[in-house]
Amino acid sequence: MLLDTASMYFRAFFGVPEIKAEDGTNVNAVRGLLDFIARLVGDYHPTDLVCCWDDDWRPQWRVDLLPSYKAHRVVAEVSTGPDVEEVPDPLELQIPIIREILTAFGITVVGAPGYEADDVIGTLATGAGMPVDVVTGDRDLFQLVDDEAEVRVLYIARGVGRHERVDNAWVRAKYGIDARQYADFATLRGDASDGLPGVAGVGEKTAATLLERYRDMAGILAAAHDPDSGMGPGPRGKIKAAADYLSVAPKVVAVARDIDLGAPATALPRTPADPDQVLVLAQRWNLEGPAQRLVTALQG
Repeated sequence: MLLDTASMYFRAFFGVPEIKAEDGTNVNAVRGLLDFIARLVGDYHPTDLVCCWDDDWRPQWRVDLLPSYKAHRVVAEVSTGPDVEEVPDPLELQIPIIREILTAFGITVVGAPGYEADDVIGTLATGAGMPVDVVTGDRDLFQLVDDEAEVRVLYIARGVGRHERVDNAWVRAKYGIDARQYADFATLRGDASDGLPGVAGVGEKTAATLLERYRDMAGILAAAHDPDSGMGPGPRGKIKAAADYLSVAPKVVAVARDIDLGAPATALPRTPADPDQVLVLAQRWNLEGPAQRLVTALQG
C-alpha cells in the first residue's frame, strides 16, 4: 500500500473539524491522517506500507520543460531548493508533527530529492512483485493502473470512507480509454490544477477519440502530420498548433518509474517502533484516540 501522503493530509485538514492540542495548535490533519491510515490498514491488511513524500512538490526539471507547471501555487521562488508552496499556516505547522508520529510508529516515509511523491509511488509500484494499492485523490496516478501487474488506485476524491477501487475497467468506463493511455489523455485535455494548459479546443471526448483511433501521443502526432491519415482538419490543426506544448508536456505528466530509492524497509510494523515516543506525542498533541486506533489496526 503506497500512500500519497500530502493528498491525504490536505484532505484531512480540509475535511476534519478543527481539533486543538493543549497549546492551541490545530492538529486535525494529524488526527485525520492517522485515522485514514488505520482505516485503510484495517480494511485491506497490507503486508507493506509506505508514506510517499514530496521532497520537491514542483521539481525544477518539470518547470524547465513547462514553466506554467504548478506556477499558480507558488508563494515564493527559491533558487537553492524547492519553491515554497501555498499551504495554510495551520496545516504547515502540522507537517513536522506528522513526520514525528510516523517515525515513532515505524511507518516508512520515502521521498527523493528533485521528485514528487507521485514519482516515488510510480517507482515503488513498478516491478513491485506483489499487488499494489495506491491511495490518492490525484487523477494523475491513474496512469499507474495495471491489471496484469495487479496495480490499482484507491481513489479518495470523495473521502477515504467512500473511496473507489480504480482498475482498467473503471478508467475505461469513466474516460473511454485504457489506463496506460491516461498520461497522454491528461496531456491533451490539460489540468488547470497543475498548470497544464492542454491542447486548445481539445476536451475529454476529443482526447479519448484521438487515443482510441491512434493509440498514443506518438500515433496522434504522426497522424496530424500525415495528410493521408484520415484525421479531420479540426483536430489536425489543433494538434499541430500545440506542437511546442506537446514536445515537452508528455514528459512533465508522465510519472517517473526509475528513481534510485535504495532499498527502503517497507514491511508494515505490527507494533510501534518507539511506543514510548508514540505515547509522548499522543499526549502532547491530543492524538490519543487516533494513535490507539492505529495501534489496533497494525496489530490486525
